[in-house]
Amino acid sequence: RENFIHLCNPHLEKMKEDILYHFALGTGTHDFPALFGDVKFVCVGGSPSRMRAFIAYIAEELGLGSPGCDYPNICAGTDRYAMYKVGPVLSVSHGMGIPSISIMLHELIKLLYHAKCSNITIVRIGTSGGIGLEPGSVVITRQSVDATFKPQFEQVILGKTVIRSTNLDEQLAKELMQCSKEIGQFNTVIGNTMCTLDFYEGQGRLDGAICLYNEEEKLQYLKEAYDSGVRNIEMESSVFAAMCNLSGVKAAVVCVTLLNRLEGDQISSSHDVLVEYQQRPQKLVGYFIKKSLGKV
Repeated sequence: RENFIHLCNPHLEKMKEDILYHFALGTGTHDFPALFGDVKFVCVGGSPSRMRAFIAYIAEELGLGSPGCDYPNICAGTDRYAMYKVGPVLSVSHGMGIPSISIMLHELIKLLYHAKCSNITIVRIGTSGGIGLEPGSVVITRQSVDATFKPQFEQVILGKTVIRSTNLDEQLAKELMQCSKEIGQFNTVIGNTMCTLDFYEGQGRLDGAICLYNEEEKLQYLKEAYDSGVRNIEMESSVFAAMCNLSGVKAAVVCVTLLNRLEGDQISSSHDVLVEYQQRPQKLVGYFIKKSLGKV
């Protein structure tokens, strides 16, 4: 059964051309079905360099590229986001924080719609702070929760507060968990992910430029988060889940933890260790894509 992208915007049908400004793409200048019509998997992550590394990795895994092969940035006409493609896989950077990923997702969802893509799976791969987990653990998000541990994304639209669901695809999470078991290289759990508006105070850190609470209060908050089911903290998952839900897209969030926030606030692991940690979500999602395509 073909499952196409659902656009919650009747105004788009009246437009002669749709310019995806932050991608430097447009329906009047680019043939979206020809460029993107075969896409089945979209992986998004904060860093342009990480998403370029991912497309090189998946190309080699799928036998669609050779070592050292160059993958051009489809969005080279802008410095906001980077986009790479190989075969049925699209890799896109989204920057840091809810506003940045929200802008990218609006244009990405429209791109997939204009390309007439169907049966799309979107996965955010990234880094996070863990709660009660050893550094290097991978968390597959069950649901994204806000800083009060509620599974919702809240946004003010036309002066009114709108609340949207942040549940993620349960079956997809289970499939990813099974893939991690088959890989057998790193600890992986399914848990809630807390999405905050800030890296420092919003996540209860003691090392920002401003901090008006003490360590005891911080630890009490993080333990409450853990008891509510939260296993990691990042800054994009809530709007990602909400927008994918509204667009009828199967979605997942897979993040590695760089530290255990119950033991500290600063990321002190060596560069080489952090690089290896950051490759873990890439390996998991790469294996999932290979398995989905019958290449395992």
